[in-house]
Amino acid sequence: MGAAGDLTITDILGELRIDAELSGRGEFEAMQSTIRARNQIDHRAAVLAGALDRLGIAKDHGRTTRELLIVMGFAPSAAQRLLRIAAGAAQLPTLDAHAADGAISGEHTDAIVRGMKHIATRSPEPIDGAMRHKHVTDLLGQFFSGATPAEIMDRARTLGNQIAASSEGGLPAAEDRALNTLDHGKDDDGRLQVRADLDVEVGEKFRAAIDELAAPRPEPDGSPDARSTQRRQADALETLLDIAARCGDTASAPRTQVLLTVPADAPTLSSLALMGSVTEATMRALACDTSVTTVIVDGERVPLDISREKRFFPAHLRKALYVRDQCCIKCGAPADRTHAHHIRHWADGGDTCLVNGCLLCPSCHADVHHHGWEVFIGSDQHPWLIPPRTVDPRRRPLRAYNRRALTTDDLALAG
Repeated sequence: MGAAGDLTITDILGELRIDAELSGRGEFEAMQSTIRARNQIDHRAAVLAGALDRLGIAKDHGRTTRELLIVMGFAPSAAQRLLRIAAGAAQLPTLDAHAADGAISGEHTDAIVRGMKHIATRSPEPIDGAMRHKHVTDLLGQFFSGATPAEIMDRARTLGNQIAASSEGGLPAAEDRALNTLDHGKDDDGRLQVRADLDVEVGEKFRAAIDELAAPRPEPDGSPDARSTQRRQADALETLLDIAARCGDTASAPRTQVLLTVPADAPTLSSLALMGSVTEATMRALACDTSVTTVIVDGERVPLDISREKRFFPAHLRKALYVRDQCCIKCGAPADRTHAHHIRHWADGGDTCLVNGCLLCPSCHADVHHHGWEVFIGSDQHPWLIPPRTVDPRRRPLRAYNRRALTTDDLALAG
């Protein structure tokens, strides 16, 4: 119980009184004391993280300091934040003093540290102590005015732009590739949240590719595309990933990128290596995709089968599907943007052959597996679609997109 910092934190915690007798003012004051104690603990944790890193404690055990902090119980993002603060606050004594006093939260401290790093990258010359003090005072002023961490970073970018504009050879932030970032992480629903900050050149490439692939396309009955703009752009991103996976060889199976594990006796417990558990319906949709390797395991998670040949459409069959279907059979997306779909699922004994396959783009593939659309091969040996009752209460068969303009009696040929 030695250090003064520990006593300060203990003293503050000891002053807290949380019981049913507290008035509204008492509860407010107790919360203020709690926040101050929490801020001091955050600062102390950053100081200790920096000390662990300098002493090389983690290296003695074959780990990085970040990995050691995670093993000790910190979330990965919190561990990274502590190390950033430890590395940056040492050069920012004014900020460090406020953090040690509990006046500023760990999140705001981290934003100021990151903001100062950004400002330094905008200057063609190293910034001196006076300039550093000026800018950290500016960012602290933002905090004490009630700014959020995001708003502090916005202010730092403004200061960085001013430095770049006033310096000979300064590069505008919009054109500085060194500032490019891409972050991603799962939310509480298991969905992936992606955020990118790109310079104008990469941004132009991204927008051009997304805009081309996200163009609206009519529904099979001729009505306007029912997808929102955001949904069309998300579908376009998936198409970009599929194109990249094939490396330009559109007729062949893509390089394996995704691992799907399926328990033989419990397919509802299927899971992706990086994103976690998926439903059985999604498992079946993924198993059609040649960018996914499906590993079937027993109760002890010992692989029983890595099901590739029996479910992949090889190059010669994909070419045959290209000739027959020419495009996505539902929406008409180009063939090189489609998956080869098993009409009778391979897990149910469906063969990998021309009469059991068809081309579906990722969005329409999801409609077949999740939204009630069905596919069958008609007597004309071409695929047909049956819409769900929400689209057509009579569920009348529809020709594949490339044959929709033909005038022969549809129902007779559907057989």
